[in-house]
Amino acid sequence: MTTQTCAIILAAGQGTRMKSKHPKAMCEVLFKPMICWVTDWCRKAGIEKICVVVGEGAQEIEAVLPEGCVTVLQSERKGTGHAVMMAKEFIQENIDSDIVVLNADAPFVNDRVLRESLDQHRTEDAKITVITAKLDHPTGYGRLIRSTEDDKVVTAIVEEKDATEEQRAIKEVNSGAYWFSAKFLQDALTKIDCNNSQHEYYLPDTVKVAFSQGEKVIACLCDDPNLVLGANDRAGLLKLNEIANKIVVDRLLEDGVNFYCTDGIVISPDVTIGRDTTIAPGTQLIGHVEIGEDCVIGPNTIIENSQIGNGCQIHSSFIEKSKVGNGVRIGPNSHLRPNSVLADSVKIGNFVEIKNSTLGEKTSVAHLTYIGDSDFGSHINVGCGVVTVNYNGYRKFRSTVEDNAFIGCNTNLVSPVHVGKGAYIAAGSTITDDVQEEELAIARARQTNKQGWVAGYREKELALKAKNSK
Repeated sequence: MTTQTCAIILAAGQGTRMKSKHPKAMCEVLFKPMICWVTDWCRKAGIEKICVVVGEGAQEIEAVLPEGCVTVLQSERKGTGHAVMMAKEFIQENIDSDIVVLNADAPFVNDRVLRESLDQHRTEDAKITVITAKLDHPTGYGRLIRSTEDDKVVTAIVEEKDATEEQRAIKEVNSGAYWFSAKFLQDALTKIDCNNSQHEYYLPDTVKVAFSQGEKVIACLCDDPNLVLGANDRAGLLKLNEIANKIVVDRLLEDGVNFYCTDGIVISPDVTIGRDTTIAPGTQLIGHVEIGEDCVIGPNTIIENSQIGNGCQIHSSFIEKSKVGNGVRIGPNSHLRPNSVLADSVKIGNFVEIKNSTLGEKTSVAHLTYIGDSDFGSHINVGCGVVTVNYNGYRKFRSTVEDNAFIGCNTNLVSPVHVGKGAYIAAGSTITDDVQEEELAIARARQTNKQGWVAGYREKELALKAKNSK
């Protein structure tokens, strides 16, 4: 018995009913293209060899596929059977394998379903195993006809338009996902035809081939009907997002994460959150996000592909591709742009932007500041309105500020500059030269007070106003 497995994923569908210029497989569920859901489930199920059948917009799909996937082109759309025919070389290369055929627009056929259906496929020594579900409202799906002598055996899959009234009453439906013996699939694809109203080659017709040859076809019934749902239009895509988000939230609740209201909360399936953390309304967690314990995230916060430590408070802010230590406070209305690293107990106040920079332990940037392409040490106080002037119109430059420095309000650090340990920058300074350890730097014009100047100025201006009004 073979122990090898591989997958063929059908992703050539266009986004016509989605009213999209992108391939349907690139439509997102919880910020993640549907094709990526399917490839991730395959990898988690131990299926390493994956062939993706692509059509128009192939480059978009190829750009998001994991390493090691191969693609084949279906230049003409002539049905699901025809799509699998495009992978004939892949089938031949893996002729001793079991092959699962999946739809790229059905993102919930997970690793557990793939493993359980494969086990059943091999235990029953079947040539085809159809993954099925029971739906309360099965309209539009092909119905499973099981043998009256052995209810594990499938005798036919009947499309709704061809079904009798009795068959339409059947609630068990074809998910469009199948396990095949590769040798049988290779042979069966040569025996199906396009003698139908659509003049297409249908993959379910391989069941008729197996039945005619006396080969065994079985069905693996999923316990959750949502697992087989797909999306053909925006309404269907919205439903998938709602289902997926509830699945993620339910999992996090079981893990000890707190939600006092889920309004506006959207969380990627690749997010992990520690216990006793609260996720407030309006929070979006996108991509691979790791959040520690005892945090308060939100409200109205977006975190994308970032790591957040324990005990952090992040309020109404945006964090991208950054790493945040323990006990950090951020916001409201702050922005961590990519490649920012905050050490433990850093404070980032309102209207602060950090980009491609590191901030050491207990450094405070309280408000209205931009720090870009810089390395700040620990225990630094950064006053209001500080700017690192890091771009000359052609190149970016990097500055360094060492531990225990004090940067006064409205300071411009014109990169590249180096501010030493314990140095003090006076408010309003524009720093263009290095400041050594424990030095005071003052870089501003000396104040001049002109006694009696205002009266003369007022008299002059009022005279000009009176003249111009005549």
